[in-house]
Amino acid sequence: MDTATANLTRDETAERSAAITVQNIRVELDLTTAPDAERTGFTTVSELEFGSRTESTWIDFIGEAVEQVEVNGVAQPVQWDGARIRVTGLGPRNTVRIVARGAYSRTGEGLHRFVDPVDGATYLYTQYEPADARRVMACFEQPDMKARYTFVVTAPKGWEVLSNRPAVADVDLGDSRRTEFAPTLPLSSYITAVAAGPYHRVDAEWRRGEQTVALGVLCRASLAPHLEADEILEITRQGLDFFTDAFAYPYPWGKYDQIFVPEYNLGAMENPGLVTFTEAYVFRGAATVAQREGRANTILHEMAHMWFGDLVTMKWWDDLWLKESFADYMGAHATAAVTRFRDAWVTFAARRKAWAYQQDQLPTTHPIVADIPDLEAAKLNFDGITYAKGAAVLKQLVAFVGEEAFFEGARRYFAAHAFGNTTLDDLLAELGAVSGRDVRAWSRAWLQTTGMSTLSVERGHDGLTLVQTDPRPHRLGVAVYRISGGRLVRGESGEFDIDEARTPLDLPADADLILINDGDRTYAKVRLDAASLDAAHAALSTIDDALARAVIWSALWNAARDGELPVARYLDIVRRHAPAEPNIALLTDVLANAGFAVAHYVPEERRPEESAAWLHTTWQGMWAAEPGSGAQLAWARAVGNAAAYDASRAGALRAVLEGTEAPPQGLALDPELRWSWWTALSTVGEATTADADAELARDDTATGRTAYIEMCAAQPVADVRAAAWHRTWDDTTLTNDHLSATIAGVRAGGRRDLIAVFDADYYARIRGTWSERSIEIARRLVRGLFPASESLEPADRWLSENADAPGALRRIVIEQRDHLARDLRVRAAQ
Repeated sequence: MDTATANLTRDETAERSAAITVQNIRVELDLTTAPDAERTGFTTVSELEFGSRTESTWIDFIGEAVEQVEVNGVAQPVQWDGARIRVTGLGPRNTVRIVARGAYSRTGEGLHRFVDPVDGATYLYTQYEPADARRVMACFEQPDMKARYTFVVTAPKGWEVLSNRPAVADVDLGDSRRTEFAPTLPLSSYITAVAAGPYHRVDAEWRRGEQTVALGVLCRASLAPHLEADEILEITRQGLDFFTDAFAYPYPWGKYDQIFVPEYNLGAMENPGLVTFTEAYVFRGAATVAQREGRANTILHEMAHMWFGDLVTMKWWDDLWLKESFADYMGAHATAAVTRFRDAWVTFAARRKAWAYQQDQLPTTHPIVADIPDLEAAKLNFDGITYAKGAAVLKQLVAFVGEEAFFEGARRYFAAHAFGNTTLDDLLAELGAVSGRDVRAWSRAWLQTTGMSTLSVERGHDGLTLVQTDPRPHRLGVAVYRISGGRLVRGESGEFDIDEARTPLDLPADADLILINDGDRTYAKVRLDAASLDAAHAALSTIDDALARAVIWSALWNAARDGELPVARYLDIVRRHAPAEPNIALLTDVLANAGFAVAHYVPEERRPEESAAWLHTTWQGMWAAEPGSGAQLAWARAVGNAAAYDASRAGALRAVLEGTEAPPQGLALDPELRWSWWTALSTVGEATTADADAELARDDTATGRTAYIEMCAAQPVADVRAAAWHRTWDDTTLTNDHLSATIAGVRAGGRRDLIAVFDADYYARIRGTWSERSIEIARRLVRGLFPASESLEPADRWLSENADAPGALRRIVIEQRDHLARDLRVRAAQ
C-alpha cells in the first residue's frame, strides 16, 4: 500500500467532491469465509452511481486485491496502488463496478473478526471512523460525499446479520443466507456499518405519537447472562423522548439497534440504526453506579449523534467538533435531565474536563475548530479538545445565549441542513439569529483559540478581586463557604460576567473558602487561595454539594500536576477526605489521580515510602467501606493498582484469592478484580506463570485471555520483559487488545530497571513502524512504549533528527515528551 495515497488530504478531497456527485452505492459482501481461520479475506463488490465533471478520478479501497473494474459496463485495467483505484473515461453519469477482496481485521479497523474462546463462535463487526470503510468496500472516503447505500450480505445460516437499515429480503442458499437491506438515507461512508455472527438479541420498541422505532440490544452469546438489556432499553427510550422534543425533528433512521462488540477500539460509534459499543459496558461482575452512569452517558452521547453528525455532518474533519463536542455536551445534559443519574454534570466536571485540561496544556494543543490537513491528523484529533473542551465550552455557550435559544438554534440548524454537510458558520448563523448575541465574537474567543484561563481570587480590605490569566469572556458563579460546627457551609453567592484580567466581586472577603466557578459553568483552571486551601484540607468532604466538591477536587489535582501544590499535601487531603466521598465517580477519579501522583510525581528516593503508604490507604479504605457498596469496589480496584508498586500486602492478597482468607464482607471477587490483583502480584514477583495458568482455567474467556497476557508479561524478570518488548513490535498477529495487554505488562510497576535497555531500540523503530503498521496499532506502540527516562535528551534528539517525519507521528512523540517533562518538573518541585 502506498502510505502517501492512503493519507487523504483536505485539499484533494475538496477537489474531488467539487467534481463528483455521488448518488447511490450498492455493496455486496460475501462473509461465508469468516468461520474459516485460514481464510484471510472476503469478496466485496461495490457498484457506485455518480455524476462527474471530470474524465477521471479515484475510488478508495484498502484490501488484499482488486480483481475487476468496470466503468459504464466496460472493463478497465486495474490501476490500484493499494489505497486508490484510478478510474477513467467518465461521463456526466456513471456506474462503476469494482470486485475486490477485503481483509478481515484483527486491529479493530475495517471488518473485525473475533473468535470467542468460550464457544468457538465467530463474530464480525465494522468500525470505520475516520476512514476505514475503504477496508470493506470501494467508496468515496470523505464525509462530504454522502450517498444512499444498499448493503447485501451473504453469511452463514443462523447468524444475525445487521446493517444501518432493516432487512427487506432474505434468500436461503443452503448453508448460507443472503440478506438485502433497505437503502439508507444519504450517509457519509464512515457511519455505514455491518455486523454478523451468532449474536444474542433482545427486541423491543419505542413509540411516540404515530412513530414506532424497533429497538434491538445485542452482544455475544457467551455474554448474554450479563447483558442488562432492560436498563439499556430504558435509557434508550428516555433518550429518544428527550431528543425528539429537544430537536423537534423525529428520529430519522428507522430502527435503532445497539450492539456490544469485542476488541473495540472506542467507547462507541454512532452508526445510524446500528450503534456499536465496547463490551466493557457489559459488566461481568460488580459495577458501580458510576460505571452505569458512564454507560448511560455513552448511550445518550451516541444518540445525540443521530442528529449532530449523522443527520447533519461536517464537510471535513476540521469541524469534527460540530458532532463530537455537541454529543459530549448532550450526553451529560440528557443523562442529568431524564435518567436516574442526576449527577452526570459532577462526573463531567471531574472526569471529562480533566481530560480537556490535560490536553489543552500540551504543546500540540489546538483550537476546538482545528486545522486538519489530512486523515492522519484527523485520527489524532479525537482528543480531549474536540470532545471534552468542546463540550465544556458549549456549556458556557448555553449560559451565554440561554438554554432555550441554544435549543431553538439547533432546531433551525437541523431543519436547514438535514442530510447535508456544514461548517462552523452554518451553526453560528442560526444561534446568532435566535439569541441576538454576538456568537461570532464568542466563537473567536472560545472555539478559535488554544489554552485556558486560570482563575483565582485576591482578598483585600475592600473585598474580593477575581484574577484571570489569558482573559476570555466568562459567565460564572462564585460562592463563599464558612466552617460551622466542623462543616463547610455555603453562604453568599453570585453570578458574574467577566472578560478582564481583574474583576471586583461583591462578595465578603472573610469567608473560609471561596469557590470560583460555582456550578462549573465555564472552562478554566481554578486556583484556591491559601485560606481556601486550608479550609478544603480541613473539611472538603463536609460540603453537601457534589458539584462543588468536584470543582474543588479538580482544582486540587490541577495544582498538584502543575507543581504548585506539594504532592504530599495532595495525598494527605485524599487520605482525609476520599473515605468520606459519597459520589462514586468522584471517588474513583480521586483514587486514580492519587495513584498516578505516587507513580509519577513523587521523587524516586521517596517513592517506596509513598507507595507503601498509598497501598495501606487503599487497603484500609477497602476494609472500612460499607459492605457491598460502590465505594468498597472502588477501593478494592485501587488496591490492585497500588499493589503493583509495593509487595507489603502480597501475602494477604494471595490468601484472599486462594480462598484461605475471607475477603471484606460484601466484596464480590469478580473476574476483573481477581485478574487485577493477580497481575499486581505478578508485577512485584509474588505470582508465577503457573498462577496465571490456574486463573485462566477459572476464566477462559476473551477478557481472561487478554488479562492472562498482561499478567505473564508483567513478571519482574529481565528475560520475560525483553520477550514481551520484542513481541509488541514484531508479532503482527497480536490483536489490538492483546497488543495493549502486552504493552501494559512491559510497563507494569514502573520498572525502568528492567526495560531502560530498550530506549534506543524504541527510537530506532518508531518511524518504520509508523509507515508499516496501521495508525491504530502504530499509535498504541509509540504512545505505550515511550521511555519514561530521567532525561528529555533522547526524545529531543529524535525530534531534531526527524523533522521530516509524518506530522501525526511527531505529534505523539512531542506529547509523550511533554508528559515526561511534567513528571520531571513536578518531582523536582517537591
